Amino acid sequence: MTQPQPILKRTPVSLLVAAVRQLRPKQWTKNVVFLSPALVFSGQFLQPEPVIELVIAIGAFSMLASAGYILNDLMDREADRNHPKKRFRPIASGALPVSLALVLFVACLVAGVAASLWLSVPFLAVALLYLTTTLSYSFYFKHVVILDVLVLSSGFVWRIIAGALAIEVAVSEWLFLCTVFVALFFGFNKRRAELINVGAASGTRKNLAEYSPQMLEQIQAIVTSATIITYLLYTVQGPTPWMTLTIPFVLYGIFRYIYLIEQQGEGGAPDETLLRDPPMLVTGLLYLLVAVGVLLGNEVGLLPTLLE
Repeated sequence: MTQPQPILKRTPVSLLVAAVRQLRPKQWTKNVVFLSPALVFSGQFLQPEPVIELVIAIGAFSMLASAGYILNDLMDREADRNHPKKRFRPIASGALPVSLALVLFVACLVAGVAASLWLSVPFLAVALLYLTTTLSYSFYFKHVVILDVLVLSSGFVWRIIAGALAIEVAVSEWLFLCTVFVALFFGFNKRRAELINVGAASGTRKNLAEYSPQMLEQIQAIVTSATIITYLLYTVQGPTPWMTLTIPFVLYGIFRYIYLIEQQGEGGAPDETLLRDPPMLVTGLLYLLVAVGVLLGNEVGLLPTLLE
């Protein structure tokens, strides 16, 4: 049954807070994570111009992502009121009026398109493909079992390509493959977490009843294996085999995330799970330090030949 919408006393300050919350700034970390690899792995992270271009690219995708979140929450506001957490979202709770949410949607859309066009026409094309993917998910694919995760995951692939276009470097095939399987890993684990935490009959997601724990366990096993194998191949066939030093961090991160879903009831919101779990944060930081150190060492020729 739909939760009754509370009667709220709105003030300019409360509307501003609700508007900022509706943008979901915490979700912007996805753009930082998935647009940055092209800069890091190309070795251009010490050059100011590519860094500035990447910051603008992240801003453009953040605005487009927020536009997608607003539209999604507008369409799902009734279903969100049945969800134990989503019912507190600004639109579902009534903190942000529908009319103001529509204005915010247009503003984010215009800002994202303008920033994308400023970078380049190819970047704009990929940004619009990302937006189209997001909107198609909100309007249709989110209700289609399996395709919901595949379409949602493709948004992360567009981010990787956009990051490379922003600084005008080629997209590595290994980076592309790793992104595909990492996105699928998070996507299917998100569905499993939703199934565990809120159940298939909650009314929060129409197609959740078409998933089952057994089905998701099999998919999880396939996707997890593909993620690990792809990354292992990247470390030995990528820029330098010394990237194998990062393997322990990747393995621990994957296994820790599965543990958080199965034993701690996390994973419904992957970004929140990653940001508030100290071991995951430390693992991510250590991975970044080691990866950057290896790439820098390889760039200046300090690393001896590891494999022939």
